[in-house]
Amino acid sequence: MTDFSYELLKTDGGARLGKITTAHGQIDTPTFMPVGTAATVKAMFPEDVAATGAQICLGNTYHLMLRPTAERIAELGGLHKFMNWDKPILTDSGGYQVMSLTELRKMTEEGVRFRSHVDGSYHMLTPERSTEIQHLLGATITMAFDECTPYPCTKEEAEKSMLLSMRWAERSRKAFVPREGYGQFGIVQGSTFEDLRRHSVEALKEVDFEGYAVGGLAVGEGQELMFSTLDFTTPMMMTNKPRYLMGVGKPTDLVGAVARGIDMFDCVLPTRSGRNGQAFTRRGPVNIRNARHAADHRPLDEECPCPACTQYSRAYLNHLIKAGEILGMMLLSWHNIQYYQTLMQSMRAAIAEGRFEDFQVAFHEEYSGGDIPPL
Repeated sequence: MTDFSYELLKTDGGARLGKITTAHGQIDTPTFMPVGTAATVKAMFPEDVAATGAQICLGNTYHLMLRPTAERIAELGGLHKFMNWDKPILTDSGGYQVMSLTELRKMTEEGVRFRSHVDGSYHMLTPERSTEIQHLLGATITMAFDECTPYPCTKEEAEKSMLLSMRWAERSRKAFVPREGYGQFGIVQGSTFEDLRRHSVEALKEVDFEGYAVGGLAVGEGQELMFSTLDFTTPMMMTNKPRYLMGVGKPTDLVGAVARGIDMFDCVLPTRSGRNGQAFTRRGPVNIRNARHAADHRPLDEECPCPACTQYSRAYLNHLIKAGEILGMMLLSWHNIQYYQTLMQSMRAAIAEGRFEDFQVAFHEEYSGGDIPPL
């Protein structure tokens, strides 16, 4: 076994090239984590997720505690065995999902009592219980339990929420069971207020986690405000620990956040968009449902190595999605995960070669240029 560690290999401006070593293998950063909410990346086989270059995926405490339960997954050998994924898994704490159940939950200092969206049963999620669930799942990276501060909010609301999350972070850390190669991340809160973010960063440093996430962004504030918040937040964060921006995002979000020092990302967008007929390409997003694709024999993206692009035409993909065929959702989900992984690989190469600024210029020029013209 090996210790959980992060090595910063190179910087290029604010962008960072690094390596995380875990009990379940190495993660090259910057990295994008496909979201496997209910122990599956929707519409994809685990081996196909790995084939895109993904080195880590995400599981969800809230959904798995309700169905099939963390205890059952533990009895069956843990989440890695359960979902046939032998690489690292990060589990979120369940806080975001519980906070979104505004009509079905009651929050106190102790934690959150909520009603299941599955069967209406009542549950209590606390920092200790969240950490226990993630331990039962066997998560490589456990997230501290926090309150995801909504946007917009007043500074007073943001401060109250952040301070609660900091108290919960301490309780989460005390409940964490240290094991070789496993880690726990704290979550920086404070909405868009610089002094609150600073307070949060300093409080979390005292607790001493293996990594740190930036939470409370990508919740409706828009890209410009998200970037300006990162501009003052990431420089406050430790340089020798991984930095994770939760729930982000669009390709342009990823490039801009990497430029601002972020190492890890997750988002449902690639697979959700794929299931709804939207594909991300080098030339920007493509709605494959559009009639212009119905007789187009060309590939979605001639440079993409995924099966959707190497084995099928735009016309076929258009047909599958319009007909509601599952294969269409599978192929576009695979393509989108592949696009995201290729984008991360390209950013890692650019940082390694000291040309990240040039990469950004070229990326934005091509991405905003629009799709190839119709036949």
